[in-house]
Amino acid sequence: MLIRTFKTTWASLMDDRENPLQNIPLPAAYMLMQLLAWMWSAVFSISIGSYLAFGISSIAHVLILSAVFTTLVVFQSAQNPDLLQKQ
Repeated sequence: MLIRTFKTTWASLMDDRENPLQNIPLPAAYMLMQLLAWMWSAVFSISIGSYLAFGISSIAHVLILSAVFTTLVVFQSAQNPDLLQKQ
């Protein structure tokens, strides 16, 4: 039950086919996800009163979101082999 809930929540946020950003281009979705990550990093760091927490949280969010979107782009490119062949 807990694992299913986690998977559903993860997909609703991070799966480009299920989240509310599905109708905009991938680069714009990436930018908006980064902005949301920075916003939530700021909210949590302000709530605990730590600038250090903001820095660490911001860097972690940038790294995680960049990795997720890079993986997504690689997987989408692999589904279309014509994009990977030299012209």
